[in-house]
Amino acid sequence: MKILIIEDDAGLSRGISFAFEQDGWEVCTAQTSKDGYMLLEKEKPDALILDLNLPDGDGIDFCKKVRSRFDIPILMLTARDLEVDEIMGLTSGADDYMTKPFSVSVLKIRVQNILNRRQEKAGTDTFLRSGELSLDTKTLHAFRGEEEIDLTMTEFRLLQYFLENKGQVLMKEQILQHIWDADGNFVEENTLSVNISRLRKKLGENRIRTIQGMGYLWEDKA
Repeated sequence: MKILIIEDDAGLSRGISFAFEQDGWEVCTAQTSKDGYMLLEKEKPDALILDLNLPDGDGIDFCKKVRSRFDIPILMLTARDLEVDEIMGLTSGADDYMTKPFSVSVLKIRVQNILNRRQEKAGTDTFLRSGELSLDTKTLHAFRGEEEIDLTMTEFRLLQYFLENKGQVLMKEQILQHIWDADGNFVEENTLSVNISRLRKKLGENRIRTIQGMGYLWEDKA
């Protein structure tokens, strides 16, 4: 197993690295979000420990960026101990949130728990289906029959949300909260409609019905 640690405190990073290496982990480390993202793309780690106070950007924004492209377990490790910080961290895509000071033993257990939950989820049927469309939520691939559909991570998550709620009207605010942010404040006003339009074109048929003044509904086909 491989873990990426993005932490600007070099001494703390070495201590965490040593603890995981003792348990047989392969460890990659970075002190900035820029270097961390490069390692994420290059090394393809199994889990990520992320500090929120990075010298070249905020960890919350970085987490959103990572989550938009990678399906990787993320544990936030930070000195920010306010409830609002924890809420923001978890709604930005983190799987768990720990505040400093902390126990390294507890940290290792929490990382393992995140991985165990992912593995248990992977043991279930990972496919969502509607007519000829199918989504593999484990490999993040979408298909129309045998043909793969090229989707961005955002488009995939949007389609997944529709298939998980077939026949149910999803409010615009509800979709923004689930796909982007708890308040949807950091996205442009037309972000949802633009992504809906792109998704419709890629699917080659209009299964996403606009409900005026409310939101959208996925029309299922047997």
